Amino acid sequence: MAFVLASMAILGACSGENETGNAPIAPSLDQELTELFAAEGVKPVERPKAQDPALVKLGQSLFFEKELSGRRNIACSTCHHPLLGSADGQSQSRGQGATGLGPQRVHGPKSLFLARNTLSLWNRGVAGWDTMFWDGRLGGNPTDGYISPAGDATPQDFSNALAAFFIIPITPDEEMRGFPGETDVNGNPNEMADLTNDDFAQIWPLVVARAMAIPEYRDALLAAFPGKTEADINVVHLAEAVGAFMTDAFTALDAPFDRYLAGDHAAMSDAQKRGALLFYGRASCGSCHTGGLQTDLGFHNIAAPQVGTGKGDEAPLDYGRGRITLKEEDRFKFRTPSLRNIELEGPWMHNGAYANLEDTVRHHLDPEASLKAYDDKQVEPELWGTYQSSEETRKTLLASLDPLLKVEGAKLTDAEVSDLMAFLSALTDPSTLNQLHLIPDSLPSGLPVDD
Repeated sequence: MAFVLASMAILGACSGENETGNAPIAPSLDQELTELFAAEGVKPVERPKAQDPALVKLGQSLFFEKELSGRRNIACSTCHHPLLGSADGQSQSRGQGATGLGPQRVHGPKSLFLARNTLSLWNRGVAGWDTMFWDGRLGGNPTDGYISPAGDATPQDFSNALAAFFIIPITPDEEMRGFPGETDVNGNPNEMADLTNDDFAQIWPLVVARAMAIPEYRDALLAAFPGKTEADINVVHLAEAVGAFMTDAFTALDAPFDRYLAGDHAAMSDAQKRGALLFYGRASCGSCHTGGLQTDLGFHNIAAPQVGTGKGDEAPLDYGRGRITLKEEDRFKFRTPSLRNIELEGPWMHNGAYANLEDTVRHHLDPEASLKAYDDKQVEPELWGTYQSSEETRKTLLASLDPLLKVEGAKLTDAEVSDLMAFLSALTDPSTLNQLHLIPDSLPSGLPVDD
């Protein structure tokens, strides 16, 4: 009899029943997450290799250096500031000729809104990150080569796409180069001003010459690339230095989520764990925001509100990826952003349409209702009234809505949305909340670091 009872107890344990023979014991949140992460291929993200400290230091100065812009009035840091989530806190960036930083930046006589929201730089130096910009117009790797708007003139010697990223913002007149006929901020000639946005191969050497004319930069570049002469230094070398700095400064892989993936199950709260189960499970967020960095690096139409300036001949609409491929099926598609440090880089969407992260999440859950209720008073005041709210535009956006957003059973309760938001907070690396140390006290050019 004792043997029979013992055997029944063993069978009950194997079947998931508790020792009283009642309902099966529910798996813990950690058990569920472990199984889900394995099924979805969610693994710890490998950190980039350590960067050369001397190259990082050089890149830091170049990142903040206004000397590299045609009018000597704008730097990489103007749109990708360490204190603004490595972005600029604006729905759409105010470009060349504007003054100030972030939400306090104001237009000058000729300055324009750039068509897109500034993407952050978090974790762009990790292996496999081969696509840059909302529309993917630049990308590549050392094995397959690089593509950019420069076409055949695109250099092929970059170590990764993040370094290659440097060569694009320095060329357009509305970004860093300056408009035709304009002098620099001191009234001196801008030797780049009368070139065109397509003159990449002519603009890059002029930017390099600006840096090489400053002894401290010249010496640092020659030291960083042994065996190179002054005549050898080109835009790739500046790009590699800035890329090393961006990799070193903006790698953010010590969030609670990272610690959880590394085995510390106390790193995330129960609400964050429930949110992760929804994210990679029933809510299907992980269909596009895949893996440990929450991005498939692909392009999707999520029917984001068409608000702001728009871009190109299609303005006030923005065709996104369709402007690059010229394929109708790619219209309104934009690259899936990583969600790392997502709390720090609002406003959200390709045009900064949403000022609130939860509203952004809710848009994904019901794009049609979100479009109907959208209020453009949450973008910059100069852009109020630009929302393309017609029924025709809504139908056009929704007609090619990505099927991954049409998930049965994805309707969430307010409590479940709250759990999703908790999970997104688990993606914030606390070490990145204060990056004041990244801002240099001064620059070799003598130009102001920020203004």
